Amino acid sequence: MVLASLAAAAASAATTVENIRLWSEGGRTRVVLDLSRPVQHSIFTLRGPDRLVVDLKDSRLATTLKKLPSGGAIRSIRTGLRADGQLRVVLDLKKEMRSRSFRAGPNDAYGDRLVIDLRQQGNLRTVKRASEEYVAGRDIVIAVDAGHGGHDPGAVGRGRTREKDVALIVSKNLAARINAEPGMKAVLVRRGDYYVNHRKRMEIARNAHADLFVSIHADAVKDRRAYGASVYVLSLKGASDEAAKRLAERENASNLVGGVSLAGKDPVLASVLLDLSQNASLSASLDVGDDVIGQLARIGKVHRRKVQQAGFLVLKSPDVPSILVETAYISNPEEEKKLRSHAHQDKLAKAILAGIRKHFYENPPPNTLIAMHQKRGTAGQVRHVIARGDTLSEIAERYHVSMSAIRSANKLSTDRVRIGQTLKIPVSAGT
Repeated sequence: MVLASLAAAAASAATTVENIRLWSEGGRTRVVLDLSRPVQHSIFTLRGPDRLVVDLKDSRLATTLKKLPSGGAIRSIRTGLRADGQLRVVLDLKKEMRSRSFRAGPNDAYGDRLVIDLRQQGNLRTVKRASEEYVAGRDIVIAVDAGHGGHDPGAVGRGRTREKDVALIVSKNLAARINAEPGMKAVLVRRGDYYVNHRKRMEIARNAHADLFVSIHADAVKDRRAYGASVYVLSLKGASDEAAKRLAERENASNLVGGVSLAGKDPVLASVLLDLSQNASLSASLDVGDDVIGQLARIGKVHRRKVQQAGFLVLKSPDVPSILVETAYISNPEEEKKLRSHAHQDKLAKAILAGIRKHFYENPPPNTLIAMHQKRGTAGQVRHVIARGDTLSEIAERYHVSMSAIRSANKLSTDRVRIGQTLKIPVSAGT
């Protein structure tokens, strides 16, 4: 009886996968595991044949769940209980796919969930912009937010370097580089030394119909040995808190979620619409964050190689993918010195742009100039204006073309370039 009671208690303590839902659209397949409570999980891929394996700690499948769905990229779904108490869920794939998983908290329609997105390279469904008014061949809009400002200096280094000053310099540099990119446009949230309210920063990005919001900061802790850049996206707790606030204000909110007003909507429907928008935005944020931290790791030390999640208010827009970049630890004397260096500021701006560019060339929003060029499948040329710190090798890497191709297109006899010089970059639709 004691053993039976212990077994019953263990079973009741385990997380239950109550349902598995699946849908597919536009080259993307989403699988949602409805859970009785949050669960730790790990995910990995296997080849030959292609499979995605998800292990759920201390979990079990609901006894009522007999038939598991299939469709889209998924041939079938299998489950099994491992000896260590983990529930293994195997997604048999029709072909090789990229995956992204994240946990989602309860809303009015569903409880805790584990969301798994599968997509082919370049087929990520773009988050709908704050406005449905698209202009054919439009620029991709990046809102660049310099943290702090005015009465708020942010962190201050031992050498009296102020975070707000570094953030503004790097932001202006990044914006200039974005504006030099064909098919991209930057919007600076603040242009000078003044303070902008956190929610106002979000609204500036939404009013500009931004495809991405990038907030620039410098980290600080008591331990002066801490070092390296980090990239953050919104935490699930932060998303849940913001969802509650947005839903409470839905009667007075217009064009709240991707151009759709929640005013007058049934509470459950409004919650589902907001949840869908937040999940899509969070998934895109994680993707672009991965690309940016990958580029930052190429120019210096990073604090963590994976994207971190936190409840920063400035990241809480439900329909604009948002990342926060901690460029370095201003509390570290060595890194503070780097942050004051124009050369390092240039490197930071170039690395952040490289990550952004990689993301949007792989996942161009519909009706943008970049998407149209890729869809036409024709070769063309773009123009690049040389900025301070640019080298021919870095430009070739940025545009995924060879240095010899650039030299040939511009009739260059050497690899030397000068500030202000305009280069023709031969790029193909697949760039």
